Amino acid sequence: MKIQIALSVLILSSALALGALPATDSVGISPLPTPTPESDLKGKKNVRPDSKSPAPEHASRSAGNVAAGQPVYFYGFLRPGFVYSPVAIEHDEEGRGSITFGKDGFEEQITDPVSLSPVTMDKIKQLISELDFLNSTEEYQHERDFSNLGNVTFTVRKGGKERTVKYNWTANKTAKELMDEYRRIANEYTWLFEFDVARVNQPLRTPGMMDGLDGFFRRNEIPDPPHLVPYLTAISTDEKLPLMARNHALKLIKQIESTKK
Repeated sequence: MKIQIALSVLILSSALALGALPATDSVGISPLPTPTPESDLKGKKNVRPDSKSPAPEHASRSAGNVAAGQPVYFYGFLRPGFVYSPVAIEHDEEGRGSITFGKDGFEEQITDPVSLSPVTMDKIKQLISELDFLNSTEEYQHERDFSNLGNVTFTVRKGGKERTVKYNWTANKTAKELMDEYRRIANEYTWLFEFDVARVNQPLRTPGMMDGLDGFFRRNEIPDPPHLVPYLTAISTDEKLPLMARNHALKLIKQIESTKK
């Protein structure tokens, strides 16, 4: 009997030393891995909390080395109950500025830099010119109120003049296109924020988010798709992301490049 016990102890000790069996604590239970505290993460998980939480932290993308000038164009969107509300975009004549938005479920608002492409800025300036915005007194609001869609406020400050309009629907095609263009800008930058957060904290979400961006492209809900090619290129080479997300980024780049030709 003593020989059998000694032999058993010898076998068990050898197995532990070689890693064949998991090490155990004093009561014989394998310890679980120590979880990483949320405070040690580079950003908070981008999931809707059960209760109000602070805005998620993330690494802001640079809007370029050139600092933004005096804001000239101001866009605001407000519709309580929407995922992103309020939304405020302000930028200078070169398209440099910021976007600030609230997200449903978070107490704090998020602010990120924006750098609009020359294509987008040319379109905005053309629409402003067609409206003769600063000199016009036209009220763009449709006779019927569609506040359920959200209210838009647009301001231009330029050459010592300032004008603000507020509407939620309009029969003026140019005013509607101006409203739609800023909605596209908001789509792009809220998507970029969400993807940045998922890229750090929840990379398995990124294939689905690429599907969402693809949908934006197909519905013409992004202002200037070629403007996103550098970002998509970075995604396609990021080995921390699932292969599906990287391949989808490459597919979108090819689609954008083929459209430009």
